[in-house]
Amino acid sequence: MLPSQSYVNISFFQPPAFLMIGIPGLEAIHGWISMPFSAMYTAALTGNCLILLTVRRTPSLHQPMYYFLSMLALTDVGLTLSTLPTTLAVLWFDYRLIGFNACLVQMFFLHSFSVMESSVLLAMSFDRFVAISNPLRYAAILTNNVIFRIGLAIVARATLSLFPVPFLLKRLNFCPNKILLSHSFCFHPDVMRRACADITINILYGLYVVVSTAGIDSLLIVLSYTLILSTVLGLASPRERVQALNTCVSHILAVFVFFIPVIGVSMIHRFGRHLPPIVHALVAYLYLVVPPVLNPIIYSVKSKPIREAMLKMLRRKSQS
Repeated sequence: MLPSQSYVNISFFQPPAFLMIGIPGLEAIHGWISMPFSAMYTAALTGNCLILLTVRRTPSLHQPMYYFLSMLALTDVGLTLSTLPTTLAVLWFDYRLIGFNACLVQMFFLHSFSVMESSVLLAMSFDRFVAISNPLRYAAILTNNVIFRIGLAIVARATLSLFPVPFLLKRLNFCPNKILLSHSFCFHPDVMRRACADITINILYGLYVVVSTAGIDSLLIVLSYTLILSTVLGLASPRERVQALNTCVSHILAVFVFFIPVIGVSMIHRFGRHLPPIVHALVAYLYLVVPPVLNPIIYSVKSKPIREAMLKMLRRKSQS
């Protein structure tokens, strides 16, 4: 393979495909690693589909809080399906190739569902704020029509934010000898660094998307909980305070499960280039796989109505 300098005179090059590395340094045991990954993907899909089925089949759960939970479950299913095919192809069959355009499509959906998850968590914090600060008008404020519009706004925001990204990448000249991706899926910072061109615009737009979505969402969630805490502290009895805060525990845990890995992966890709490749890979998997696995567990354990409805539905299934 010739050094990269010898390609300076090539006018334009886009690779027909990229080569995915999987988990760097652990290629020899990908077969063993595939077992916990398969278990996590199965748990994520099963748990989130069970949440969706439970809310749909239980009339008492047809409330704003559980509609937003269904949105979170749908987003987690989408996030899981975005990485599942290529990850398991690499780990199970050692199939590492992904076409250039297929890579851009996967990247678009992966990041779109991530932005949607951030937006849904923000919507859920607004739901908790309304429920605690203005409980008598809760149903009047968060009507089915309002919730539907919030859902459309979440999808539109993610789609419009990520729509330019594939086109910004397609305009770049890539290096013929830099087609090896650091993960078993297409991640925007990873793909754009395979280019032999000025990627300043791509970096700035990527930073804009992160700040304007997850950055703003996290600040608004903190603001929501500041207002919630102020309202709760104004309640007369300690028992009322505990009951009010207890309705927020599941959501707070879901926020931490999502935003801590998001912050970690953003920091590592921008400031941790000196770190071993395996650290980048593990943090990326933590960001993409762990929230869809843990969210159904959090809500089924901490939310009594969800837990009871789920158990009732499973009992009916076993008896039929």
